[in-house]
Amino acid sequence: MKTLYILRHAKSSWEFEELSDHDRPLNKRGRTDATLMGRELSSRGVLPELIVSSPAVRAITTATLVGRELGYDPDDVVIDDRIYGADKNTLLEVVQETPLEHENMMIIGHNEAITDFANMLSPEVVGSIPTAGIIALTFECESWYEISRDNAEFLFFDFPKNYK
Repeated sequence: MKTLYILRHAKSSWEFEELSDHDRPLNKRGRTDATLMGRELSSRGVLPELIVSSPAVRAITTATLVGRELGYDPDDVVIDDRIYGADKNTLLEVVQETPLEHENMMIIGHNEAITDFANMLSPEVVGSIPTAGIIALTFECESWYEISRDNAEFLFFDFPKNYK
């Protein structure tokens, strides 16, 4: 059995026009929402063995804030350059390359790819994932390479507006 948490980065700031898209930070709401979602995931008993993030500042910051609430060392977050600008098939490749010994993992990236990826794997239609939204799926398989909608079970879809 494998469990996958698919997380869209939290709300980013457009305040610094001189920054590239890659370097945009989270805004205040994004920082608050990432921490909130980390707390909510912790209350559900979510303990990812592996967190893989886009290299974009807003994604890494989301990973750090969520991970901190889950007791995950920020230095252990794996940065995968392929996630920034990825499509759903690239995200699938990233997950399929996860070592077998990891039973659960979290991937943090960007829309539209994150939403497309979640809908590709989920047996339930998710719709658009809002910022800091997360989908959790389990898969009846031994290897990450075997994950698919056919062996998936929908666990939950959660996002910050559920708590406001």
